[in-house]
Amino acid sequence: MFRFLATRILAAIPVLLILSVVTFGIIKAQPGDYADYLKAMLMSQGNVSDADAQKQADAYRATHGLNDPLPVQYVNWVKGIVTRWDFGQSLYYNRPVGEVVSERMSRTLLLALTCHILASVCGITLGIVAATRQYSWVDTLFGIVSFLGMTIPRFLLAIIIIYILAFRLNVQEIGSFFSAKYGGAAWSWDKFVDLVQHIWPVVFIATFGGLAYNMRVMRANLLDVLNAQYVETARAKGLPQSAVILKHAVPNALHPLIAYQGVVLPYMLTGEIEAAIVFGLPTVGPAIVGSLGVGDVWVTATFMLVIAATLLIGNIISDVLLALLDPRVRLSGTA
Repeated sequence: MFRFLATRILAAIPVLLILSVVTFGIIKAQPGDYADYLKAMLMSQGNVSDADAQKQADAYRATHGLNDPLPVQYVNWVKGIVTRWDFGQSLYYNRPVGEVVSERMSRTLLLALTCHILASVCGITLGIVAATRQYSWVDTLFGIVSFLGMTIPRFLLAIIIIYILAFRLNVQEIGSFFSAKYGGAAWSWDKFVDLVQHIWPVVFIATFGGLAYNMRVMRANLLDVLNAQYVETARAKGLPQSAVILKHAVPNALHPLIAYQGVVLPYMLTGEIEAAIVFGLPTVGPAIVGSLGVGDVWVTATFMLVIAATLLIGNIISDVLLALLDPRVRLSGTA
């Protein structure tokens, strides 16, 4: 198993490198940079003339290496990451990019993992219930729920929830993790409840889509497995229906869902990002949009690189889980 895992990790390194090149190129392809944003701020808020603002912008580019060719900027960025674990200096926040990313990424990953666990547990459970009650009203109801979860845009669902909270329920504090009185307070049960009251819409939106996918896949695969010959043999032996389903059918129906874990974490991240942008939560989503708007390329590139890394990590985890569940999936002679 160690060789199997090492092979997967080594194979992921060149993929991550290619993704970093593509990501950096796309980000730098947009017109303008942070010096242009600085020039606009000097002219609009500092009453500086166009010529003087341009001089300061040019000086800023020269000082911070923004005039270097694109390959040189990329190599310097990657070199800092590899040799010093330095992702650069945020031009907008005037802080190390690592601090900006770690501060927001930890919150985002916690939300994404929470959504993933809820979507997996609820989706698989509902899929089993729907498959064992095929064509019943329960199956129909769950089918409608899964259809809505996979078709309703997450940003639209976020807007609807904000409208209900703000204009119908008169909720005042939207766009933060805590109420004002709990902002700097020590952790307590009341603070945890306050956190849940603030983040439940984002968790619900991101979970809803993942739950729908898990439920549909689990239902379809379990129906196929229930018609397999070995399941009929288990029934013929007189095993209880619950044992036939949970012990013999469900483990084999889980294979596609385990393989799906390779992309589920980035999916949950994007779901959280969309909802967080609408709600204005201080997570990765608003930070990416904000850094793109001002041309803070190092923050944007690092965020996108981390999201790409989660995709690769998710694929490695799914490969390991599949290898543990079914030895036939393992690479020959490596596990």
